[in-house]
Amino acid sequence: MTVSALPAAESKRLSPRLRKLEDERWLALALLAPTAILLGLFIAYPFFEGVMLSLSSARVGQPGEFVGLKNFHKIWDDSIFRTTVWNTFWYTGVTTVFKLALGLWLAILLNRHFKGKAIIRAFILLPFIIPTVLSTFAWKWMFDPTFSVINWTLFQLGLITTRINWLGDPDLAMTSIIIINIWRGVPFFAITLLAGLQTISPELHEAAAIDGARPWQRFWHVTWPLLMPVTLVVVLFSVIQTFADFQLVYVMTGGGPANATHLFATYAYQLGIGTGLLAEGAAISLAMFPFLFVIVVVQLLYIRRVETR
Repeated sequence: MTVSALPAAESKRLSPRLRKLEDERWLALALLAPTAILLGLFIAYPFFEGVMLSLSSARVGQPGEFVGLKNFHKIWDDSIFRTTVWNTFWYTGVTTVFKLALGLWLAILLNRHFKGKAIIRAFILLPFIIPTVLSTFAWKWMFDPTFSVINWTLFQLGLITTRINWLGDPDLAMTSIIIINIWRGVPFFAITLLAGLQTISPELHEAAAIDGARPWQRFWHVTWPLLMPVTLVVVLFSVIQTFADFQLVYVMTGGGPANATHLFATYAYQLGIGTGLLAEGAAISLAMFPFLFVIVVVQLLYIRRVETR
């Protein structure tokens, strides 16, 4: 009687606000409120302002007026924007395929038992944890036509006789930034897929080996199906990050040469901030949203379908 009466007596002394927290609904609202406020201030509000800006004729120092979809029609007639769309899809597609293939291969190697495994796993993360601008400046020096260590190595091996202008040729410039993005993104794929590999029971592989399955068959029929949900999630995150890439391309080429490496983010920055056409820059940024939204929805539906099998 006494023990059971204490909580009731204490609850009466609580303030009305604290008593509301005993209700799960109010407690959930209280816990979610800080996150909701942060998301509203730093995501929802800037997104809404971007939409309003893209529907106006605003420039630097001029608030502008409402013009509807005029900015979107204008950028669609822009040949540089169409090149930017192609560059972004090509850049995202090629890098994602190579990061997945190399990351999976590296994860399988790291999943084996060997001396110094922990140290090597830690070093693998270095390209991913180094600040993007810092590592990109190092790559920019490596691709420099005059002081390029890559050109020097190729010259010493007798593979070239003249300097290669890696960042001055449109095709080579795109290849260069793709290589850097792959170098930076492979560790993220490798470590994530390694975590997925370690959740697969070795007994499944042993049973498949007893049944006569070869290593490739064990991978294709045992490892890959169980690793598929993790793979789809890491690909989703990589596509979102790569599609909206800015720092790497801006530091390496600034979108050049001759706009050959412009992505959505770099062209929006150049047009909106570099030339002061804020409304058109915002329109280019928002033009990325429908493409990215469709990609994310398709991937999420496929992930859900795989997980419910």
